[in-house]
Amino acid sequence: MKRRGLGGVELLVSDDHEGLKAAIARHFQGAAHQRCQVHYARNLLGMVGAKKRKELAADLRGIFAAPAREQALGIASSMAKKWRSEKGNAKVADHIEEHIEECLACLAFPESHRRRIRTTNGPERLNQEIKRRTRVVRIFPNRASLAYDW
Repeated sequence: MKRRGLGGVELLVSDDHEGLKAAIARHFQGAAHQRCQVHYARNLLGMVGAKKRKELAADLRGIFAAPAREQALGIASSMAKKWRSEKGNAKVADHIEEHIEECLACLAFPESHRRRIRTTNGPERLNQEIKRRTRVVRIFPNRASLAYDW
């Protein structure tokens, strides 16, 4: 993408894929990296039993709804303490303490942008729609047939 002229990148959003994170660090120095909050939540919710998932999800929503990074980190710290005090959930607390900051880069951007940049859901949905539409066509006879008026 950089070879095709992409520049001025301020934020990249991805899941926790190590290869993507390495490429971002290598090719987009200075750009912030936002870990997808939805993927992070799914990963964390998988660490607890079904009975605790609603409670953990509610706690995570509190962090992600914070208006500022400092508040989000404060909520995350108290949340980690809470989960550490519960038997068998130290792993959850450790994960929160180590990785929650990766999910908060969006808080450095205007509030009106945060809803769209906090996850990879938008680009993933767009890619699904492109795949669905191209599967029907199967072959594009020329460049003009590739164009789509969004």
